[in-house]
Amino acid sequence: MILANQAKTKQWTVTQAMILAAVCLVAGAAGGWEIHASQRPDIRVSSKAAMTAANAANQAGQAPGAAQLKEMADAQAAPQMDKLKSDPKNPDLLTSVGNIYYDAQQYSSAVDYYTRALAARPSDASVRTDMATAYWYMGNADTAIAEFNKALTYAPNNPNTLFNRGLVKWQGKRDGAGALADWEKLLAVDPSYEAKAKVEQMMGEVKKEAGASPAMKTK
Repeated sequence: MILANQAKTKQWTVTQAMILAAVCLVAGAAGGWEIHASQRPDIRVSSKAAMTAANAANQAGQAPGAAQLKEMADAQAAPQMDKLKSDPKNPDLLTSVGNIYYDAQQYSSAVDYYTRALAARPSDASVRTDMATAYWYMGNADTAIAEFNKALTYAPNNPNTLFNRGLVKWQGKRDGAGALADWEKLLAVDPSYEAKAKVEQMMGEVKKEAGASPAMKTK
């Protein structure tokens, strides 16, 4: 399940509402929780194409498919895309577009825009953390961890980065010891972390797995 650690928007976008219906798909991909670090803009989608795609999925009683999600994301991103024509290196605009594609599970496109945003503002640990999680969802655990590592050079105690790096170490690399170290540091620097209960639950699962499987690396 996804836990979005972001400023609450005033109104759901069409894309976000449809993705909420498909959240179980994402949960299965991660095998756990993933913390989303960046804020989301308050954007309303009025595009006829986006509404048509959403209505088609609703009428069929199905979650939107990849093509429908991309169509809705393209429509939602259109206003920012227009602004980027005159300001192509604006990190806020680039991040906003990246967030839209991330929410629509278009991770390759999200990475493209996050990369451009980071070229303008490389120290943005939240954007780099989101890019790393996108790499994780694309099946690239090593690149995800490398980007988490880089994010932590700018913000060594960023709790969301520590949460996600621990998750990828555990789920992607079978590195229980590394996951526990990240989560223990997270709880040390942020004892009131909003997902503390989930962190403690996962730590218990890692320790349980380590006891049942000698191949699992742990303390």
